[in-house]
Order: sequence, then C-alpha cells, then structure tokens
Amino acid sequence: MNEFLDIYLDKTNRFGDVVQTIPAESWTAQSPCEKWTAAGVVDHVVDAQRDFFDRHRLDLGPRPVGSPDQVWREHLGAARRALGDGSVLTRTFEGFFGPTTIGETLVSFYAFDLVVHRWDLARAAGSDSEFSEAEMDLLDKGIALFGEHMYDDGVFGAAVPAPPDATRQERLLAVMGRTSR
Repeated sequence: MNEFLDIYLDKTNRFGDVVQTIPAESWTAQSPCEKWTAAGVVDHVVDAQRDFFDRHRLDLGPRPVGSPDQVWREHLGAARRALGDGSVLTRTFEGFFGPTTIGETLVSFYAFDLVVHRWDLARAAGSDSEFSEAEMDLLDKGIALFGEHMYDDGVFGAAVPAPPDATRQERLLAVMGRTSR
C-alpha cells in the first residue's frame, strides 16, 4: 500500500514545486480552468482534498490561510501527518465507482487532479509543465475510469480538437478541454 502513498506524495511535491515558482503578481492570473485564477486552482485542490480527508475522519486541523503558497505548504504538512505511515490507505469505502480504498482514491482521483492542475498553474503563470510518461498513464487510466462522467458539471469542460501533430500530452489535455498551443 505504500506505493499509493509514494505516488500521492510525488504528485503533491511536483504540484508544490510549481506553486513555489508562481510570482506573486500571477496569483490573480486566469488559469485554463474557466472559473479559477491561479490562486483559485490552489484553493480548489486544497478544499477538495480537505473534504475527502474529512469524510474519512483524517483530521487536518483548521484550513490554512495566507498566500496560496503558504496555504499549500500548510495543507501538505497536515495531509502528510494525517496519512502517517500510510496504514490508513487500506481503509475501504463505497466510492462513486464502487468499493475502493483511501489509497486507490488518492491515486486515481487526487493524484490525477494534482497532475492536471499543476499544468493549469504553470499555464496561468505563462509557463508550462511537462507530464511524465507515468503521469500520462495515470491520466489515461483516470479518463477511462471517469467514462461518461468525465464531462459532468464541474469535472471537465468539453473536449477540444487536438492538432493532427499533437503530442500525447496535448491529446490528453484536449480530451480534458484544454489547449496547449
């Protein structure tokens, strides 16, 4: 089960690396997510994870306040403490797609979310974020898991056409309603 913890923490670290590079003036920049600025992307990630942890009685304490980078650092510290050695990752529950574990959900949904929103943050700041092959495999699996629910309200915008010469990353982004060119 520590594989789930390792994957989740790797994605939180990579997300945090981008958070740390965002200049203060870019926090109000529009992200590729229609309703969110760069700061709004961090708020979304933090709030979604806090909600999940709370539903599974994993206490993160009060929601952090401050700049987006401070909020992220404090949230991540609380998440790491709540997950401890990873033994809670084996807890089972009835998820949206059937029986699952906390660990499986942290990877199939929350790590997925971190990869996509890492790119969104970078783009809001006028930069880019490359997905690794393993991350693109994770995105492919998540997209397959979401199935028809991928375009439910609040999940992804409608798919956009990918250029004929699109890279794998560009094709994945297009499926999730994002353009990188």
